[in-house]
Amino acid sequence: MATNKHIIHGIFGDEVPMMEACKKLRASGIRVKEAYTPMPIHGLDPLIGVPRTRLAICAFIYGLTGIGLATLMMWYMMISDWPNDIGGKPNWAYYFNIPAFIPITFEATVFCAAHGMALTYLLRCMLVPGARPKNPDPRTTDDKFMLLLDLNDVQAEKAKTILKENGAEEVNLINTYVVEPKYILEETH
Repeated sequence: MATNKHIIHGIFGDEVPMMEACKKLRASGIRVKEAYTPMPIHGLDPLIGVPRTRLAICAFIYGLTGIGLATLMMWYMMISDWPNDIGGKPNWAYYFNIPAFIPITFEATVFCAAHGMALTYLLRCMLVPGARPKNPDPRTTDDKFMLLLDLNDVQAEKAKTILKENGAEEVNLINTYVVEPKYILEETH
């Protein structure tokens, strides 16, 4: 049996009632799909159920890549291809000169981690040139706060009530669409 899904926007004038509405929506089993705010709000991500970011794991991998590339470059340039006298120490092997290579290794690690994280973030958020903006209401870039909900019939009525009880200035039904049963997933939170 096909299910009706409703896209609802709850517009708030302040972040405190919006966060209270998020708590009550989650407590009643309603998933907040997205929150749009004019500024970062500390503590909003756990309220709407955003999972912890894995960007730190990416940074670690990019840092290891920087260490590896820097080590390979220094070994090839300073030991293998054109052996140099580094600080009056012998250069027969890479490990004799490790203290002299630490600054370059550090800089390469930071360079690769920072650039890799920035590129990963931009690609993950699709903030690339020519990308269409995802913000459905431009007022959220100025002074409004918005919750985006994508709900079935029963949840939509409950969500509208919760949003209005918690001080939403506007509760707008944006769109209703029909979802075939094979595309419906059970939400587990």
